Amino acid sequence: MISVSASAVGVPLHVPMPALSDTLPNSGSMVGVVFGVGIVMTFIATKGIAGIMRFANFVGPWIVVGFIALGIVALNRLHIHSWNEFWQTATSSIWPGRNQPGYVKFTFWHVLFFAWFGNMAWHIGMGDLSFFRYAKKAYYGITSAAGMFLGHYIAWIAAALLYAVQLQQNPANTVVAPGLMANDAGGFPAVLLVAGWATGNPLIYRAVLAFQSLRPTWSRTRLTILSGILSTVVAIFPALSMKFLSVAALYGLILMPMGRSSSLIII
Repeated sequence: MISVSASAVGVPLHVPMPALSDTLPNSGSMVGVVFGVGIVMTFIATKGIAGIMRFANFVGPWIVVGFIALGIVALNRLHIHSWNEFWQTATSSIWPGRNQPGYVKFTFWHVLFFAWFGNMAWHIGMGDLSFFRYAKKAYYGITSAAGMFLGHYIAWIAAALLYAVQLQQNPANTVVAPGLMANDAGGFPAVLLVAGWATGNPLIYRAVLAFQSLRPTWSRTRLTILSGILSTVVAIFPALSMKFLSVAALYGLILMPMGRSSSLIII
């Protein structure tokens, strides 16, 4: 998520973005932007659960509305005005069952099932449990459905549409930079939307909770800074950040059952 936000912050600064095939950062300016975004996300995470929730409550609703708007813009650019046109274009241009050379072939069904397994880790497994243990009422867990169906699914579908628009304009442009795609579709307001993506803040905080479980006397602020530094270093290298799909799939398959079992034991 630091990489995603950095791709947006780099747009007004005209920072070149790494391509799918890049292993190392492609410029010093990109490293600087990633570090800047990492510092901001880490600072928010140091404010604890209350600070993260305040930030999420401010930007969360706008993110959902913004991705819906970007998806509508992309549909129009792809000349899709009906369900039949959508499905025809989806199978021929958006999820055609092929990808860049050297990468796994993806169809619509690959994306659908990956989205489910990836979401299980966050919203059924340990991800949400680390937050909902602070909840005052049990039904607050319903917000997981909002995160899964309104958040991730809409965002990923909109991202696929935006990437299809990018390839339609220039098939040689295979750079996966959400900030650039958002800027092309919605201008600077869309860039601000992507730059404010809030997922990175709670993920850093969750990592801190995991570290603190090893030794509760460790300083939460110091652990937050350590987690933020580690996350930022990973975000610098495209060879690591571009492997998110594999990590999230394993996360969903392995850690989701662990988190689910823990919740049953607690109940």
